[in-house]
Amino acid sequence: MTKITAAITGVGGYVPDFVLSNSLLEKMVDTTDEWITTRTGIKERRLLKEEGKGASFLGIKAVEDLFRKTGTNPADIDLVLFASVTPDMPVAISGAYLATQIGAVNAFAIDLQAACSSFLYGMSVAARYIESGRYKKVLLIGADKMSSIVDYTDRATCIIFGDGAGAVLLEPNYEGLGIQDEYLRSDGSGREYLKIEAGGSILPTTPETLKEGKNNLYQDGKTVFKYAVSRMADATDAILERNNLSADNLDWLVPHQANKRIIDATADRMGLPHEKVMLNIQRYGNTTSATLPLALYDYEKQLKKGDNLVFAAFGGGFTWGALYLKWAYDPK
Repeated sequence: MTKITAAITGVGGYVPDFVLSNSLLEKMVDTTDEWITTRTGIKERRLLKEEGKGASFLGIKAVEDLFRKTGTNPADIDLVLFASVTPDMPVAISGAYLATQIGAVNAFAIDLQAACSSFLYGMSVAARYIESGRYKKVLLIGADKMSSIVDYTDRATCIIFGDGAGAVLLEPNYEGLGIQDEYLRSDGSGREYLKIEAGGSILPTTPETLKEGKNNLYQDGKTVFKYAVSRMADATDAILERNNLSADNLDWLVPHQANKRIIDATADRMGLPHEKVMLNIQRYGNTTSATLPLALYDYEKQLKKGDNLVFAAFGGGFTWGALYLKWAYDPK
């Protein structure tokens, strides 16, 4: 029996119109364009400014773009996986709402949350459903409205994050293309370094938590940077070794876009030329669950059937990992 693998067969993306540039941030907090660019590589980020619109709106736009490009019938979708740390609501899952809005009437939906590793983990989940043979079309969306949880008086975090969404369609492949291997890990001892303290069952939201800023994102930048560099590099090393990959036969590194210095350090440890690294952090900042699919969205026309791609991510929790995929189609 021919082995089934899960291959990406289409990519869509969306970012809001409003651009928050470094020059605008200079007027909001004590920072400079040079300081931000030197330390993060970010020049601008996009924000969703419209009232009453959340992460699902971003995701719907990305899916609509994917459907336009691939001609996919929404009714053919079997499963919708919605990866996000900023769902529309705490309980009613955003994936179900998105599925209804896009017309995926025959699909069931799941929300996934693994911080900045959400989309990476989602690829693993999607692969298992496809490999079972029961599901033929799985839609995986990474979408985050980070502006909804960022304190724009905190220069340590507000310079980093942006809003956006990306989506991929995964389908069965019988040519040996698609997802080949994965290395996924987590370590709960790191959750104090990157978190939102209030709003959960330990510390529910109160007027006091709101006043003290405990419902906004907190990050210990130095500690997160140290762990991110080592863990992402370790994960990519493991994937390369297990699959006999090297800088010579790896076509693309698709890294989580958290900080250009982290990306550069990971590529350098792999011995990978920087022209083989997907990079768009300068335009979008860190869009959390959306960084990996947005990288694919921006580089899709450069990808060729059979290309070797390694995805790598690190997120709060801590969560991290790497995944090896063989690209399944030529530029359209």
